[in-house]
Formats: sequence, C-alpha cells, structure tokens
Amino acid sequence: MGFTVLIPARLASTRLPDKPLADIAGLPMVVRVARQAALSQAARVVVAADHARIVSACEAHGVAAILTRAGHPTGSDRLAEACEQLGLDGNDMVVNVQGDEPLIAPTLIDACAAELTARSECVMSTAAHPISDAAQFGNPNVVKVVLDAAGRALYFSRAPIPWWRDGPAPASPAAGAGTPLRHIGIYGYRAGFLRRYPGLPVSPLEQVESLEQLRVLWHGERIAVHITPDAPGPGVDTPEDLARVRALLS
Repeated sequence: MGFTVLIPARLASTRLPDKPLADIAGLPMVVRVARQAALSQAARVVVAADHARIVSACEAHGVAAILTRAGHPTGSDRLAEACEQLGLDGNDMVVNVQGDEPLIAPTLIDACAAELTARSECVMSTAAHPISDAAQFGNPNVVKVVLDAAGRALYFSRAPIPWWRDGPAPASPAAGAGTPLRHIGIYGYRAGFLRRYPGLPVSPLEQVESLEQLRVLWHGERIAVHITPDAPGPGVDTPEDLARVRALLS
C-alpha cells in the first residue's frame, strides 16, 4: 500500500514524565512502538518528536526520527509538520500510531491503511471494536463511536452511545448493529488533508468532548472505520500502565 507510519512523541507528560523514553524490556518505549510498526506493511516508519533527546534515543536504535516544533497543540498538528518535512502531499497515506502503544498490532496498522485505500470519499480512517462490558460503556475515558450504513463515523463521544431508550444495552457483540463500539486511537490520513488540518477552525464539539477527530466531522469530512473483533493491547498513560506493560514483556 506504500504508506508511511508517523509516531508523534512528546517528552512532557504530567502523569508520566519523559514517557517516550521510559524503559520497557531494555528499549525506550517510543523505539518499541516503532519496531512494532515496522512489522506492518508500511514503506517507512518515522518518529515525529518534540525534543532532541527523543530523536537521539531513536537514532541510537536505528529508528528514523525528525525534530518538530515543541508548541503543537495536538498530535495531528505535529504530524502535519512532519508531512511537510518529509515532502508528503496529496494522496500519500499516513498512519498515525500513538507513541505510547508499545503493544500495537501490526495487522491493525495495515487494516487502517487498507480501509483508507478502499474509501476514496474519506480523508481519514480509524478503528473500533465492540464493547461488551457495561463499565466500559459508561466510562467517559472510553471513547465511543457510532457509524452510518457505509461504516463511516457519524459521531465520537465520551458519553454512552448509542443509548437504548427502552431497555438495557445488549451485553454481547452478537446483538448486531446496535452494539456499542469503542474507538481505538489509531488514524489513517491522506497527507494532503493532514497538511490542511491545522488550518481548520476548532469546532465547538471538539472543545466540549476534548476529541480532536470531531473537528474533521464538523467540517463535513468523512472518516472510515475499520471494525476489529479484538481490543488492542494496553497503552501507557500512567506509572501503573507502564508496570503492567513491563510485566507483559518481561
């Protein structure tokens, strides 16, 4: 498919200082993410860092990395600069893999790229999986997505959507189209759109939900959604998450 994986990496983190450089089984976390991404069908994998320490750590382990401006408000803004530095434009495809997902499945990266390749009407793609746990459905930290008939995103929310007016939500993915879907934070982009993204006005819904993908829908663009049956491996946001992933990979 000839796509590029871009991994945004920001050194500062309130809950886990120097998060991209956290050691996981002998490797900095961002390097481990890049090595997982390299197992996909991507033509290349590049880390877009906000600090020279991240670039140095990547280069020490043979991972391509570029230094971007420190003041970007979102990961998408950082990747837009990375597209400019790398000369990507038009229909070149980019998959955004988060720098705190050391257990990301290479097959999920490929599926996100393939979804965008198949959907010429969409500027982005992403992924989701069925929710069968009531606690996750009600958790505002678990982002939900609802789709149209063609499998494109209608809306993303921290609220439990869709809401069953006349009874409890189905407890099994076998329930069909009404089954709630958990959004997975991986994105495919057409590079031309990604370079335009920072110029789009911030949407009110994006501000309310604190979900930057709502800016895309607000401005009338379409996002294709790949449905996978499996939840992704745990990401790393806190010291407890880091300990869990270290234990899994030890």
